Amino acid sequence: MPVSQGAAFAQQSSATALTVAVEKPAERLWPETVPASGWLKPWHEAISAAEVGGLRITDVLVDVGSVVTKGQPLARLTDDTVRADLRKEEASLATAKADLSKAATNAERARKMKGSGVLSDEKIIEYLSTEQTAIAGVESAEALVESQRIKLSQTTIVAVDDGLITSRSAQLGAVVASGTELFRLVRQQRIEWQAEVSARYRPLIKEGLAATIHRPGDQQMEGMVRLVAPTISADTGRALVYISLPAGAHPPIGLYATGQIELGDEPALTVPETALVVRDGISYVVAVDGDKRVTRVRVETGRRNGGEVEILSGLDPSAEVVSTGGAFLSDGALVRVEGEAR
Repeated sequence: MPVSQGAAFAQQSSATALTVAVEKPAERLWPETVPASGWLKPWHEAISAAEVGGLRITDVLVDVGSVVTKGQPLARLTDDTVRADLRKEEASLATAKADLSKAATNAERARKMKGSGVLSDEKIIEYLSTEQTAIAGVESAEALVESQRIKLSQTTIVAVDDGLITSRSAQLGAVVASGTELFRLVRQQRIEWQAEVSARYRPLIKEGLAATIHRPGDQQMEGMVRLVAPTISADTGRALVYISLPAGAHPPIGLYATGQIELGDEPALTVPETALVVRDGISYVVAVDGDKRVTRVRVETGRRNGGEVEILSGLDPSAEVVSTGGAFLSDGALVRVEGEAR
C-alpha cells in the first residue's frame, strides 16, 4: 500500500529523533547554610604579671605549650628583702601589743578609781586616750604585717586560671617592674572560631545554631554559635559571629578557616546538575512537552548538594526535563523519551 507524504515525513522525523532521559523536579529538604570565614582565636586570654617590682626572677617553672591549673606556680622572684621586711613588721606588731597591754592595765585601773579622788580627771582621760592609741597602733601594725605577707605571696607568680601557656616573657635573672606581663595563657584551653558573615544573614543567625569549620587537609570540625556581635563593620559590611568549638578540640591558634553556619532545613525544588545548560552566563533546563518536543526554559539556580541543583524560579514543578545532554538539543526538536515504546 502506498505511503502518504505526511506519514512518510512522520516516520522520518521519528527515525531521526534523539532518545533522552527525563526527570521531574524533586522536592527536597536541604539544610540552609550561611558561608563564613575567619580566624581561630582564644575564647579568652589571661595574663600572669608581676605584682611587686624591683625583684629578680629566680625560677621559671613552665614554658610555652605547658598546660597549667589555676594557682599553679609559674615563676618565683627573690624574696629575701620581703622576708626581712616581714620580720621587721612582726617585731613592730609585738611592740605595739606590749604597749597596748600596758595601756589597757592603766586604763582599767583608771576606770576603777574614777570618782574616788585618787586620780585626777585629767589623768584618767590620759590613761583612756593612751589605751585607744595603743589599740589603733596594734591594728596598724597588724595591717602592715598582713601587707608584707601578701607581698611575700606575690613573689610566686601563679596561673590565674586553668589553661594553655601561649606566651612567656619571663627570663631567669631579670629584674621585673610591677605590672610586667610574664605569661599569657588561653583560659581553659578553649578555642573559638571568630567568623565573619554577610550582614544580610545576621538577623537569621541565633545562639545555639550548629556550624561546620573546614580545616586544611579536608578535615572538618563542628561548632556552635556562642554569640553574634551586635555591630556590623562599616569597612567590610560583615558581622562577626563567635563559634564555640567542642571541648578537647585544639586546632592551631591563628589559623584562617572557612565553613558554614546551618540555619535549618528548607524545602528545595531540585534537578540533576547534568540537566543544567549554561549559555552566556544564563542557566536553562530543557523541558519536554506532551508532543515530545523540547523547549529551553530559563531558570534561576540556588544551592547545590549531592549532584543536584536547586531551582529558585522559572520551572513548573510538574514539568519533565532532560536529565543529560540538553545542550545538544535545539528548541522544538523532536525527542524520544528513554524507556517508552516506539
